[in-house]
Amino acid sequence: MPDFAYVARNMQGQKVSGKLTAQSEGEVINSLNAKSLFPIEVKLEKQGTRFRIGGKRVSPQQAATFYAQLASLVRSGVPLMRSLNVLNEQASNPALKAVLEDVRGRVEEGEPLDAAMARHPRAFSDMAINMVRAGAEGGFLEDALERVAAFTEEQEDLKGRTLSALAYPIFLAVVGSVILTFLIVFFVPSFEEMFARLRERGQLPAITDWLLWFSGTLNSYGLFILIGIIGLFVYFRTALKSEIGKRRLDYFKIKVPLLGSIMLDLSVARFCRVLGTMLKNGVPILRALEISREAAGNRILASAIEEASENISSGESLASPLSSSGYFPKTVVEMISVAEESNSLDRVLVEIADGLERRTTRRLDLAVRLLEPIMLLVMAFIVLIVVIALLLPVFRMSSAL
Repeated sequence: MPDFAYVARNMQGQKVSGKLTAQSEGEVINSLNAKSLFPIEVKLEKQGTRFRIGGKRVSPQQAATFYAQLASLVRSGVPLMRSLNVLNEQASNPALKAVLEDVRGRVEEGEPLDAAMARHPRAFSDMAINMVRAGAEGGFLEDALERVAAFTEEQEDLKGRTLSALAYPIFLAVVGSVILTFLIVFFVPSFEEMFARLRERGQLPAITDWLLWFSGTLNSYGLFILIGIIGLFVYFRTALKSEIGKRRLDYFKIKVPLLGSIMLDLSVARFCRVLGTMLKNGVPILRALEISREAAGNRILASAIEEASENISSGESLASPLSSSGYFPKTVVEMISVAEESNSLDRVLVEIADGLERRTTRRLDLAVRLLEPIMLLVMAFIVLIVVIALLLPVFRMSSAL
């Protein structure tokens, strides 16, 4: 939404100026009237520094530290504005300091904390923004911030362990690809003249003929192929920024073999944890579902949860529409069904999230460990194909002699 600069008078006749975020000038005027302010001038503010600040990148670890510190200050009874001032003053990272300065300014103007955070998508995740919104509405802001901090740190720890385990397979893939490319581009063409007589006689093995053709193609059109690959990368990167592209990517994430079920279980666990936390703090179930579906981090799953919300508003249970969506494990649906009957849904949802996270973490560790031998086998198989393609004609020539 755009920003509007205003000048108004208060009940004492003093001039007051500031900025508000709204859909239109009329909405700004209504907001000022609600604050007993009489507008003199309202105009659309040009996008300037704040827009640029919104593009700054803040690491998840720095964001997690901010959530934890803000939760501690709020829990200690420090007002929100004073807490933001303290954190802004002590921020050592320039990007984080710029973001906090903007968030503090917007909150000071009357904008909700979650709305101010939402203007910085490269600093605060959707899950964090939705949790802060739920906490502010339900009166458990400090608990929501602590949850977000713990979850962000867990995610970063899991990402760090995964990247550490992937370091060796990635090294193998890069080095192996460079060596194979060198062999195919510079080494294989030297056999072209040697195998020319066998090709004339029609005795050249098909695998060797294909290898020579592939080597010649790379030598002749390698630069154009590289430019095409870069072009495709840029195209897909741009396409994935659209809403359709994001939905397709989310669908691919949960359908890709081996890792798809892991990604789906993590999204279900995130949804269950956020929903259970909000229900525990007294947020109505329809509002809790609206926020927690965004916190799931997957648009396909969010659509299924939205359909479940519509069924609940018409009087149905939560378990039935979740089961019919096909994205929730049967064990999870059964536990939710029993929890609804026993009126313990908030507690059971958190237990489901704990169980799913433990199970998916073990499965992810196993998948990463299997990746190393799989990569070795793939590289060995490719090298074997190249060796066979070069040795078969040699054997035939030796037999002929």
